[in-house]
Amino acid sequence: MRIEPNLTRLDRVFTRLDREPERPAHIDVPRMTRHRVVLFGSTLAFYAAIVWLVVTTSWLVRLDWQVMFFRPYQQWAQIHWFVDYYVVLGQRGPTAVMVAAWLGWRSWRQHTVRPLLTLGASLLLLNITVGAAKIGMGRLGPHYATVIGSNEMGLGGDIFPSGHTANAVVTWGILAYLASTPRARRWLSALSALTALGVGLSTVYLGTHWLSDVLLGWAAGLLVLLALPWCEPLIARAETGIFDLRDRWRDRRTGTAPAPAAPVTAPVLVPSLPSTQDETPAGRAAATAGRAPRAPVYLAPGPHTTRAERTPVTPAGSRRPPHPDRVARGTSPAARPAGS
Repeated sequence: MRIEPNLTRLDRVFTRLDREPERPAHIDVPRMTRHRVVLFGSTLAFYAAIVWLVVTTSWLVRLDWQVMFFRPYQQWAQIHWFVDYYVVLGQRGPTAVMVAAWLGWRSWRQHTVRPLLTLGASLLLLNITVGAAKIGMGRLGPHYATVIGSNEMGLGGDIFPSGHTANAVVTWGILAYLASTPRARRWLSALSALTALGVGLSTVYLGTHWLSDVLLGWAAGLLVLLALPWCEPLIARAETGIFDLRDRWRDRRTGTAPAPAAPVTAPVLVPSLPSTQDETPAGRAAATAGRAPRAPVYLAPGPHTTRAERTPVTPAGSRRPPHPDRVARGTSPAARPAGS
């Protein structure tokens, strides 16, 4: 009867991920090409230009105040309910859960943890870069503005750049980054761009962000996506480390880890002790007669021995038929009868 091992849920997940191939052959890992480097440099220059225009209180700041005084949430109040729900597509918690569920299914199907590791790396970069910019510039939002026409910088706010917009660019753009085919990558790129555009304009409509906040949020999210190929070697090493850790944990749990080799020592010669026992047949017979009779082993085998380990024992009395030519044990060959 075949007994299946009692696998836990984690064992079944790792068994699924351990199947070959771990990554389909047609899925290529994006590289930092020259075109991508040029696009990264252009986006970085746009990012720096937005920051400079806001810091110097230029025409962009005046445009921010004009949009704020226009109050879009009052001009188009009939779509306020829809915008309230749509802006959730830029919140980090709900979007990360939805995208992680999809990428987890992709990891299950493709037998690799790279999609989840890529999502984690992108969110980590987003938190570091956007969080540092928010704290460093400290701009106040439209609802907390103090002086009309000012840039509201350095007043302890955390509104610049827009976190909703940057998160929408990264979270939905990661689906296009991990697409399996060029056609899917194009469609997902267009869809994620429209989603991020709508989220940014929704924050301006609700009055929670300046227009320049949204522009900088688009640039910040795009910079994270463009920089992901530089993280691919680290992601590959992390994936290899996870599977190695899984193998060591499995070996330690099942007890199949190789035992350490015993140290090799020089052989030790043990001197033979003089025997005090009589080796003659008469002496052996006397020693045997002095021992207590022992019950046959076959009558009560120990419970700790298996059938393969038991020694076959012949019951008392020989089953061999008598033969006239047999010589008893201990008789010298010269005493054999003639003709043998």
